[in-house]
Amino acid sequence: MSLEGRTALLAGATGLVGRDCLARLLEHPAYARVVVLVRRSTGMNHDKLHEIRVDFDALGDLASLPAVDDVFIALGTTIKAAGSRPAFFKVDHDYVVSVAKLGKRAGARRLSLVSSIGADPTAMNFYLRVKGEAERDISELGYECVDILRPSMLLGDRTEHRTGEALAAPIMRAVSGAMIGPLRVYRAIQARDVAAAMVGGLVSDATAGVRIRTFDDIRRLAS
Repeated sequence: MSLEGRTALLAGATGLVGRDCLARLLEHPAYARVVVLVRRSTGMNHDKLHEIRVDFDALGDLASLPAVDDVFIALGTTIKAAGSRPAFFKVDHDYVVSVAKLGKRAGARRLSLVSSIGADPTAMNFYLRVKGEAERDISELGYECVDILRPSMLLGDRTEHRTGEALAAPIMRAVSGAMIGPLRVYRAIQARDVAAAMVGGLVSDATAGVRIRTFDDIRRLAS
């Protein structure tokens, strides 16, 4: 499989992980074109960048999409920001799965998804259950390679203010070093490392199947 002249499809380019993922894709020599699905422009100008403004509620009606090789999904919100559980489900499940289906129809064979530690379609926790259902449904679409990244708390400069995360971040930074053994997966991690692992994972490892990446895997791929 050639690692040159590839086209990436990215959704979530204005978010905490997505912003850095976009920058890395534009810089990476493996990618000749980066197609970004956006509600509003990223405000970036680059020879490789091709923005497509979309209504995420109507992705299935998108008339055409350039052929793509790899899909990167960094979409996500919070129940508070979404306003309700159904609205959260629409973003973190429906939009995510719709982008994956769109990429598959455009020829993509590999996909990378930012999920969450603890994601499980049978989880009692609503947030983790939705994340798990999105993982499950994407894994059944027939991609050759699926990378699922499951970080714990993301560290970085958000464009939107999340009070709970702002309060928890210093605590997580302080206690992360004490999280050893099976607790390592719950360590807080820089969003830029997750973005680097998204790109690095698909470029460096074409092994078929679904791969779950947690803290140590993410840090390794980001280095």
